Amino acid sequence: MPVTPAAGDRVDGRYLLHEPIGTGGMGVVWRAWDERLQRWVAVKCARLDDDRATRRLMGEARNAGRLHHPNIVAVFDFVDEGAICWIVMEYVPSRSLAQLMAERGPLAPEEAGSIGCQIADALVKSHNAGVVHGDVTPENILVTDEGVARLTDFGISRALWNDVTQSATGSVRGKPRYLAPEVAKGQPLGQKADVFSLGASLFAAVEGQSPYGEAEHLMTYLSRAVQGQLETAHRAGQLTEPLAALLEVEPRNRPEATRALELLRQATPPPAHVQDRLDRSTLELTSRTMRLGGVVRAAKDGLTVPVRRRRALALAAVAVVTGGALAAGLVLLAPWDSRGADGKDTVGSDAKPSATASARAGTIGDERTADPCGLIDAASLSRFGTTVLDPDYGDIDRCDVILLNNGGNDNAGVQVNLDSDRDKFDDIESTQLVPDTDLTRVAIKRDGVFCERAVLTPDGKQIRVIGQQFDTKTAPDPCQLADTATDHVVSVLAHGPVPRRTVAWPKWSLANLNACSLLDAAALKRLPGVQFDNEDSGFGSWNCDWSSDGDGDREVEIRFTRDNSLDSDDGTPVNVAGTKSYYRPNDEEDDSCTVRTPHRVYTDSVGERTVEILQLIVYAPESSKQLCDSAAEFATEVVHNVAKKLAER
Repeated sequence: MPVTPAAGDRVDGRYLLHEPIGTGGMGVVWRAWDERLQRWVAVKCARLDDDRATRRLMGEARNAGRLHHPNIVAVFDFVDEGAICWIVMEYVPSRSLAQLMAERGPLAPEEAGSIGCQIADALVKSHNAGVVHGDVTPENILVTDEGVARLTDFGISRALWNDVTQSATGSVRGKPRYLAPEVAKGQPLGQKADVFSLGASLFAAVEGQSPYGEAEHLMTYLSRAVQGQLETAHRAGQLTEPLAALLEVEPRNRPEATRALELLRQATPPPAHVQDRLDRSTLELTSRTMRLGGVVRAAKDGLTVPVRRRRALALAAVAVVTGGALAAGLVLLAPWDSRGADGKDTVGSDAKPSATASARAGTIGDERTADPCGLIDAASLSRFGTTVLDPDYGDIDRCDVILLNNGGNDNAGVQVNLDSDRDKFDDIESTQLVPDTDLTRVAIKRDGVFCERAVLTPDGKQIRVIGQQFDTKTAPDPCQLADTATDHVVSVLAHGPVPRRTVAWPKWSLANLNACSLLDAAALKRLPGVQFDNEDSGFGSWNCDWSSDGDGDREVEIRFTRDNSLDSDDGTPVNVAGTKSYYRPNDEEDDSCTVRTPHRVYTDSVGERTVEILQLIVYAPESSKQLCDSAAEFATEVVHNVAKKLAER
């Protein structure tokens, strides 16, 4: 690489420089084309004098690279070329808040407050991860045309100050117009300094000047910062009180980022179109979607196997759950069933959770309205490749993001699953109590192409996140995928319960039914030994099983699931209540038979043809013919009961 980079140069043999998009005392930012992953990136060059400076900058880049949040510009790579180091970041078509202020003058309090909410959310994420930004200024706040705000240069500016530049203010690092008083006095840079700088940036956005007023020399700003001499807001409107709190001179009286976010949200929440974009941000959707491999479900004898999927990517059994205890200090709660105090089934009724339960941060709440897609963010996974949201596949408590390779083929995927019960995990790699929340994060050791994480919620349930490779040669590490997705799950739950589904289930959807109501004691006598009282209801009562006493080697299971089609690839045709269905022996495990019956066909929210499937499985130490005959009989009974119950609604 030449000493002076120019358009057409390549960084690290893959990032083709196009044109500068920003300059400053700490380097030039270029828009570049990543020829390997076929995407635009922003690359920032910095000239460093020694190896120590390079190591520090690389460390800061590494810290920034582990912050995955919709309001943080992602760091993808660090390239050391000797005289020049490069930080490779997500490219965000936008203007800085400083540019907006220069072009338009002071912003309305509502617009500035929306930006402030988003940046405060980014600070909550970073501070929880132990990372201080150190340079929250209008220059480092990017705003898209849709109003989405992103914080950039996370930690990188501070590293560059330490070793590259000598500021006009001597030993004090930072932009004096937005500098916290304690930092101006030479005290260590802390999290609350970021909060002050955010307040100062928002003050400037609405008032048109620094909270330290206007001055000709930077030392004047520094002097006013040391003295705590602040201007009074006149144009801030509903932002007046939040700004007063964020700009408290004494750090001990200043709120932390979490409280700052609450104050800003109460005063000026982001408009609906911005919040919706943050909650559902995805890259271009495509119909070429290979489905992510099966959800890992507990089966017999402590072994866990992936649920079979019809696509060609066959999945081997993966033993990730056994009967071992979770970990010292983690209490496994009993299953949360769906019966009220009077013993009656409440699923599918008009009963609603209490306001306290539904609003408590971190909880799953009402299972039937909980939206797993509200916990997974395709944009946060885009650093691994092109992402596609897949909202209607597999069990109803599940949502997927698929990653595509350069050829547009499925490369890897991540799924989020909601569970009523907590698993007893074996092979635990680590457990972590998430700061300032009632959440516990569990990392499970990687098992081949799979990597699983769990978030234990304060209502005794769990959220499982599974990363999976489809192509082991080109796919990203599944644990990196799972960790990135889990970061987003935790960031959502830190501020509230699992988001709610915004659209009611169609009248004829299986999702309206309780699977446990579709077979009675008389019907279950078809499989001797199975006890009606040995009932186990799954999440939302969208699956249910009945087992025998003792070793439980006999079982009948109903599961509501979804696929893009149902045909001869799913087994041998069989007539079930006049509907062409398919059966396959030993599909779930040995001594089992599965019958799949299509219930309805619809187009999902991303335009995919989807089949809702009623799946009936029988387990017993009998011949395949006996098992499959029994499964078809049970399926016929269930189909009749489904039609009857939906007609009664």
